[in-house]
Parts: sequence; structure tokens; C-alpha cells
Amino acid sequence: MTRVLFIIDVQNDFTEGGALGVEGGAAVAAGITHYLVEHPHRYDQVFGSRDWHDADNDNGGHFATTDAPDFVTTWPVHCVAGTTGADYHPALDTSAVTVGVRKGQGCPAYSIFEGVTDDGEPLPQRLDDLGVEEIDVVGIATDYCVLASALDAQASGRTVRVLEDLIVGVAAASSVRALEQLASAGVRVERST
Repeated sequence: MTRVLFIIDVQNDFTEGGALGVEGGAAVAAGITHYLVEHPHRYDQVFGSRDWHDADNDNGGHFATTDAPDFVTTWPVHCVAGTTGADYHPALDTSAVTVGVRKGQGCPAYSIFEGVTDDGEPLPQRLDDLGVEEIDVVGIATDYCVLASALDAQASGRTVRVLEDLIVGVAAASSVRALEQLASAGVRVERST
């Protein structure tokens, strides 16, 4: 049985001090690193997703350029391809990441399933090629990209777990709602230990 880990958007712009930093992001980065050190053989592949937005356009209306961002569908400029903000957070040891995934290249994208691997292959195709049956999900943010990624993973017919101690959300109330939505969809929400 092929099991993979999705590390969702553990990037500088989504952690403390970043353009859309969430409190606890650095701790999640360090926690994921510790988890992978403690369980080096748990996963056949480790996928690391990153927002990888274009610098020269509004990415399909994703970036607020003329009006203030509404923080629902429009956002401040963040995770521009090739910038420090788009880099993985330094507390995340990326040596375990075997497949990089970039999403949001010129368009809004929340789910890792909307991305392509660093070599240009659509993510669903790579999962099919590997025969992936189980997916664990960790990362940032619970109420946006973790939610979207886990729901799409579940919809793909695989067994999905979200490791609740290795995620962090933008807001407490919306994160609770996201976890309830995931559980209702059949995603297992469990601790990593």
C-alpha cells in the first residue's frame, strides 16, 4: 500500500513575519521536521506544495491590486515565484521532500491538486502513477489550503488523514469549522502521535 505525506504551503509568507503570516506557522514547520525525523520510513513519498505566484500580474484576481484585499478571494501580494516569501520556512527540513509541487502560477489555487510537480506533471497523474492509496496532510493553513487539499484528496477516492497537531489556521473559528467539514467528508482528523 503506497502512503504519502502532503506538506501544504509551509512557506515564509505564511509564517510569522510573512505577508500572510499565521501565528504558530514556525512551530508547525519545526513540528513537521521532528515528525519526519521520528518516522523516516512511514511514507513512500513526501510532497511539498508551495504557492508560486506570478510577479507580473494579479494571478487571476487573486492579488488585490487596486482595492484593499477582502481576505476571502483577494489577498495581499504573497509567495511570488523566486522570492524569499515563496521559500519553504527554514525550520522545515526539506531533505525529506521527494516531490515539489507548485500551484497558483497565474491563477488562484488553494488545493495541492491544482498544482504541478516541479517537472511539470499534474499532481493527480503523479499520484496515479505511484499507486497512492493513503494520504496524510499537514501544513498551513487549516482553513484554506489544508482544507482544500484534504477535501480533494478524499474526493480522489483515497484514504485521507489530517494530522491536527501539525497544522495551523488563520483563525480559530474557521479552523474548527474546517476540521468539522473534513470529518463530515470522511477525512480522519487525528494527532500525529
